[in-house]
Amino acid sequence: MKDTLRQLLREALARCYQNGSLVSGEVPAEIMVEVPANPDHGDFATNLALILAKKEKSAPRKVAEALMRALSREEDIFTRVEIAGPGFINFFLTPRCWYGVLDEIAEQGRGFGRQGFGAGTRVQVEFVSANPTGPLHIGHGRGAATGDALASLLAACGYQVEREYYINDAGNQMQTLGRSILLRCRELLGETVEFPGDCYQGEYIRDLAQEVLSEKGEQLLKAPEEETVPFLTDFGGSRILAGIAADLEDFGVRFDNWYSERSLYERGEIQKGIDYLREKGFAYEKDEALWFESTRFGDDKDRVMLRSNGVTTYFASDVAYHKEKFERGFDLVIDIWGADHHGYIPRMKAVVAALGRDKEALQVVLVQLVNLLRGGAPAAMSTRSGEFVTLREVMDEVGTDACRYYFLSRHSDSKLDFDLELAKEQSANNPVYYVQYAHARICSIKRKASEEGMEQPSRDAVDFSALGLPEELTLTKLLAQFPEVVAAAGRAFEPHRLTAYLQELATQFHAYYNRHRVVGEDVKTTSARLYLVNCIQTVIASALSILGISAPEKM
Repeated sequence: MKDTLRQLLREALARCYQNGSLVSGEVPAEIMVEVPANPDHGDFATNLALILAKKEKSAPRKVAEALMRALSREEDIFTRVEIAGPGFINFFLTPRCWYGVLDEIAEQGRGFGRQGFGAGTRVQVEFVSANPTGPLHIGHGRGAATGDALASLLAACGYQVEREYYINDAGNQMQTLGRSILLRCRELLGETVEFPGDCYQGEYIRDLAQEVLSEKGEQLLKAPEEETVPFLTDFGGSRILAGIAADLEDFGVRFDNWYSERSLYERGEIQKGIDYLREKGFAYEKDEALWFESTRFGDDKDRVMLRSNGVTTYFASDVAYHKEKFERGFDLVIDIWGADHHGYIPRMKAVVAALGRDKEALQVVLVQLVNLLRGGAPAAMSTRSGEFVTLREVMDEVGTDACRYYFLSRHSDSKLDFDLELAKEQSANNPVYYVQYAHARICSIKRKASEEGMEQPSRDAVDFSALGLPEELTLTKLLAQFPEVVAAAGRAFEPHRLTAYLQELATQFHAYYNRHRVVGEDVKTTSARLYLVNCIQTVIASALSILGISAPEKM
């Protein structure tokens, strides 16, 4: 709709310059067409006259009058066009114009709403990337839902997208995992063990200890600790990572690539990253350590890459990893991080600038904590992690769809209250149930129509004049917004906009259904309403698909 109005305004502007009613010759690169906050001000409005007034050296209302006179008044588009305020032009569209959207949906199916502005751009979305030292917790789950939905959203906008999991399998936390398993092995064999506070405490560590003892026996502990700990680190890390992969698979998340941090060391990429910054003059030595001069690129202080003892920092790994990302040919790199990593963003954008890229080639989406509730009170759950509620526990209790929908129901950088009891409730109070039920209800309507001998009508069998209810026009206008919602969400990297849209669409549909029969005695009205609800079903299913949530036919 907006594109149509922009084109009509361009044509009107050209006529004004041809007939001399306007003289500047100015053609704005972008003509703003927006939906007014107040519906009384029309379906759409433009400020084009206000933008042109200065160049024309004329009052905005006079410019608006010239544009209105030159505007093509096609009868199937406008009911009226009026000037408001200092020079805004308000457009009121005919119902027939709006109902043309239904034809677009019927023709394009799931392709309706898809965008092309990302075509030709390779994007990598890296998310979850939890250390393989324990099971995924619900915070990881929110990051997984956000990253996966964002990747699907970007693909719907035309981008070539790859999903990546960065395996943090190097560093002290992995050695701590090996030591934790070793101590539990000794404890299981009858030793009195004092368990350090920095070791991993969950029952899963005991399970791993029992498993390795079953496979290797007591002989395992007779080897020197400097041999046993690396073995147990690899043993535990591989099994935990397999568990993480299984949880994510059941959560509907599949990665194109699992990238090992350890491989950066093995292939010499860490040193290559350090050498690159040295050669470019962005690294210097101080206090026997090697520093990246990140303040040159807007960071608040410089960052250590190589400590005085010769050990590289995590930051050095991140330098090498992001350098390698761009060397793989990605035009845009998106990292999904926990909100506690907010302060890390400037230094990584500094790295990207030092690599010769635009800082905006790295985008970071932050994910806030999840507050689990049960009936409005803090949730009491028996956890096997020792410290946190796992994603698996929540998935098992409320289901994958509810998990994903709730995780995506708010901006990722907003804290989220997740009520487990509400997520299981089959009522309008449960947002995911409410949306999925709208889809299932339409499937039921279509089955009923089929049972009564009415199949989905073809376009030539539909008379839009039968759609005379205000609710039908409201629903059609909502459907028309879907492409813009997808585009805006994709540009802002905010998949939660789709859940807000779905909530509104489901609310309007349920209200319509509760007041009016879709399948009735009048064939003309039934055909038109079936055509409308089928379009609603298509858009709901499409939006849910982007979010990675099922669209059930029965509930």
